Amino acid sequence: MLPNTENLNNEKTDSTDFIRSTIKEDNELNTFEGKVHTRFPPEPNGYLHLGHAKSICLNFGVASEFSGKCNLRFDDTNPTKENIEYVNAIREDVRWLGGDWEDREFYTSDYFEQLYEFAVELIRKGKAYVDNQSAEEIRTTRGTLSEPGQDSPYRTRSVEENLDLFQRMRSGEFPDGYCVLRAKIDMAAPNIVMRDPTLYRIRHASHQKTGNRWCIYPMYDYAHCISDSIEGITHSLCTLEFVNNKELYDWILNALEIYHPKQIEFARLNLTHTVLSKRKLIQLVSEKYVNGWDDPRMPTLCGLRRRGVPPEAIRNFCRKIGLARADSTVEYNLFEFCVREHLNEHAPRLMAVMDPVKLVIDNYEEGKIEFFDLPLYPEKNSFGTRKVPFARELFIERDDFRKDPPKKFHRLFVGSEVRLRYAYLITCQNAVYDEDGNLLEIHCTYDPQSKGGQAPDGRKVKGTIHWLSKQHSIPAEIRLYDHLFQSEDPNTAHEGGSFLDDINPHSMTSVHGVIEPYLASLENGSRVQFERVGYFAKDSDSTETLPVFNRTATLRDSWAKIEKKQ
Repeated sequence: MLPNTENLNNEKTDSTDFIRSTIKEDNELNTFEGKVHTRFPPEPNGYLHLGHAKSICLNFGVASEFSGKCNLRFDDTNPTKENIEYVNAIREDVRWLGGDWEDREFYTSDYFEQLYEFAVELIRKGKAYVDNQSAEEIRTTRGTLSEPGQDSPYRTRSVEENLDLFQRMRSGEFPDGYCVLRAKIDMAAPNIVMRDPTLYRIRHASHQKTGNRWCIYPMYDYAHCISDSIEGITHSLCTLEFVNNKELYDWILNALEIYHPKQIEFARLNLTHTVLSKRKLIQLVSEKYVNGWDDPRMPTLCGLRRRGVPPEAIRNFCRKIGLARADSTVEYNLFEFCVREHLNEHAPRLMAVMDPVKLVIDNYEEGKIEFFDLPLYPEKNSFGTRKVPFARELFIERDDFRKDPPKKFHRLFVGSEVRLRYAYLITCQNAVYDEDGNLLEIHCTYDPQSKGGQAPDGRKVKGTIHWLSKQHSIPAEIRLYDHLFQSEDPNTAHEGGSFLDDINPHSMTSVHGVIEPYLASLENGSRVQFERVGYFAKDSDSTETLPVFNRTATLRDSWAKIEKKQ
């Protein structure tokens, strides 16, 4: 695999989006003494996806641009859904994308004792109480957008009783769901989030980091703002679904009278032909619609990495889509364009035949083998060369021959002359078919004076095709990937149905082709261009006897057409 030579800590941009403008203004006003300190706070309950990539690029990027710092903090407050597998995968993905948190790896569970003490302080201030209503009762009494909620019958408990009950919650005296700790704010608040939200719930479950030390766990909205405060975060950057929670973020910090970061919301990433809901991605994996989190059809970072998408392309994609205050949907073609744009500059060019048919050069000496020293990248000498064997019997693409060619078909048919790339000019003499009319082999003659593919008399030959020596070619499995979902918006494609109804049955097809020997020697993860075919990456399923390549992107630049329309 080509190394990731850049990282987000060296990221520079001329962007003037609203978040960077806010940070510049804060620095000019000395709001945080000129400091910029961000954080990327994933929950370790699944693998990271493209939506997380936008947040990673933003948080690590702005920290770098303003000579600040960015923490990696695992929001591990739900032990029933979290495990160390996700923690390790998140670390790997963030590093791969270019994020460097140095020695600042933190966990919300690092602050469990402090969070508990802050909750006790809220109780002492009369700003929190233990509620014995069931979860369903709390939901039904919360009210609606047009109707206020109803006070809990336990809302007037004394400070002493609440302190006692909260301590007993911690000591494990009560079963799951028996009671919760709620903030005491306003059950008639216009913002439903502020109607006495839950701060703590009981979960008798082992935590992947703290074991069985705790049986009560803080809710995200409570833990997140305090964790930001403890770490000295200056700008807490989050997606728009937290805009209503900002009022609670501010209320908790103000009630506790502790250091107060600034929360700023931005629009999350929505991408056509894709779902970026972690719940739905978990469903795809658990119900085996895909082959694991790193299935190359998944929008997870590990899936994209396995498919051959370079981290630089993802970073460039995030730069191109920018930041907005309102939700919108990005065309998947733009993402493909960024992938193709990077690979076009960095992927060596090699030859593979996807659907091979035998071609015999009748006037080429039997048993003779030539080795052509071919460039790995015709336009860049720095890529070097590799040796490719040439012999009397070759493989070419079946589609490069036509029995009855259409007009302007510049490849092989009886009587036509084409160029074998880098090798010789050949003329098709005849073709052999089986009794069902299936093409078996093609017979040609070559011009010995045209070595290198150039006619000695200067005649023009329009067609050029690629080839491989039949004797030296290596069998390979080549996996061709398409959109996992057929519709631009899988969530609404089938009225009354599920997003699963929109799964593309042809999202992955496998063909057995042949490749040149150099390709078989590459390390897993290596990215290449198959000449005339597309960009591919060597898959981890490869064995010594059968290399496997995943198609990363086609050669077609469809984004240019979109830009032209716009």
